[in-house]
Amino acid sequence: QCARTALPALEEPAKLDALLADWPADRTLFFADEEGGKPAARAFAASSGPAALLTGPEGGFDAAERETIRALAQAVPISLGPRILRGETATLAATALWMAVAGDWRD
Repeated sequence: QCARTALPALEEPAKLDALLADWPADRTLFFADEEGGKPAARAFAASSGPAALLTGPEGGFDAAERETIRALAQAVPISLGPRILRGETATLAATALWMAVAGDWRD
């Protein structure tokens, strides 16, 4: 119906430490940090190459998780704005914004 031939990859749940330990050196990890980061649209527009989105669980990342993610050289903390979003809503909002800025919805 939409003629799209590829969908974003959705991976099985993984422990955060395992995910980060195996993170490819050439792949940006945008992570929605409710405590702040670069506005998502600006971060997406400035990026090129392979990337992925990481959104947190209900209640957000705890301090130790946030510190672990920020320690990853490829991590780019992003803000999805001032509103608190549910976990599943944040994922959809971030993906739609990414598509609008850097994907199929660009002019």
